Amino acid sequence: MKRAIISFIFVLLFSMGNTASLASAEGRVPVDSSCLNAKVINLKYPMQQLWVEHAWWIRSLIVSTLSDLKDKDAVLARLLRNQEDLGNIIKPYYGVVAGNKLTALLKEHIIIAGKIIDAARKGDQPHVNQFNKDWVRNADEIVVFLTSANPNWSKKVLTEMFYTHLKLTTDEVLDRLKEDWHGDIQTADTNETHLIHMGDILTEGIVKQFPNKFQ
Repeated sequence: MKRAIISFIFVLLFSMGNTASLASAEGRVPVDSSCLNAKVINLKYPMQQLWVEHAWWIRSLIVSTLSDLKDKDAVLARLLRNQEDLGNIIKPYYGVVAGNKLTALLKEHIIIAGKIIDAARKGDQPHVNQFNKDWVRNADEIVVFLTSANPNWSKKVLTEMFYTHLKLTTDEVLDRLKEDWHGDIQTADTNETHLIHMGDILTEGIVKQFPNKFQ
């Protein structure tokens, strides 16, 4: 049964295409910290914290779902609250409607992830495939929404970032199903670092679009 379940996750991995985007997405030149003023820092570090929470509450959901733990509903609720926080952090720049829209899209991202994890645990390949298509479609919708709001956010870069996040999250599931605990920990660390970069990209785009707010 374990081999069957793992094969379903491989289907999910291959359907997401070439992962060379990880190298390109992580190859950004970091912003010189000497250029950061207090107003930029007040956005940058809370944004980073929220994406770290995103990484680790998704990890908690993977662990709880695959082990069928009693806390999985509570973990899911906490993870969904993180999506509300991510929507709220952009509201001072894009307004309440836009913030709520981002929250809705990110909540869908989480709900679909939960369905994929549960289907993988059960060895349900048809639903793994179906939910993966929904997951990629949702990621594309998030990218379209963000790049429509801010021309400083590159569609190519954000697409690579979101697809890589999906890949890394899938890898975490695969590592745990294989009981590759060392690989699981490494992948989780990589996902966290990747999402910190996601937060930095969003912060940099906001600062460029609204320079007067950061003087």
